[in-house]
Amino acid sequence: MANVVLVHGAWSDGSSWQAVIPALQDAGHQVRAVQLPLTSLEDDIAWTRREIAALDGPVTLVGHSYGGAVISGAAHANEQVAALVFVAAYAPDTSETSAALSRRGARTPGSGAIRFAEDGWTSLDSELFGVAFGADLPAATTRMLAAVQKPTHDTCFSSPSGRGAWHDLPCGYVLALDDQLLDPGLQRWFAERTGAKVTELRSGHFPQLSRPGDVVAAICDVLRAG
Repeated sequence: MANVVLVHGAWSDGSSWQAVIPALQDAGHQVRAVQLPLTSLEDDIAWTRREIAALDGPVTLVGHSYGGAVISGAAHANEQVAALVFVAAYAPDTSETSAALSRRGARTPGSGAIRFAEDGWTSLDSELFGVAFGADLPAATTRMLAAVQKPTHDTCFSSPSGRGAWHDLPCGYVLALDDQLLDPGLQRWFAERTGAKVTELRSGHFPQLSRPGDVVAAICDVLRAG
């Protein structure tokens, strides 16, 4: 049995792992899905560290999208973390922010769905949510995701998470080849520089919902290797 902590991305919550959690539990693993406050990267890292500390023994962190920056920060200098799995996720290093890394990649159709308010909070345009997050998901699912989306403060994207913990830990990377939000080419760059075991999927930005079995298999591959 392994400990697995699942970390969601921006404009989302722990329910985004709803198709992955039972499969990991059925395989005998203890699973926790973090509910990030999305108030700042610092807050999200601290909240994830609390979830890690609540478990006994080594922990594998799995992060989706912006959650990749969170798990990298939460794993830094944390001896309890044994491995990292990035799911269509950012894998930043020292001084790198999610916003700056996005500009390194190609502009994607979904990036036009992001709305920035004057008070610093961001959201995704509900009408464009399906284009950005789930082009390969049923329309009913993307409408639901849009309705329950969680506002995310832009400091989450503009703050660095510190030295990438991937330098020191075994990693897996689920590369979403049809992602309309996070450039697949940028994802491949993340995967290559982290030295990750790569799983390529024909999926949009939410492979944990559209291809949950394959995401579970990628996580389990990392667990077995550890």
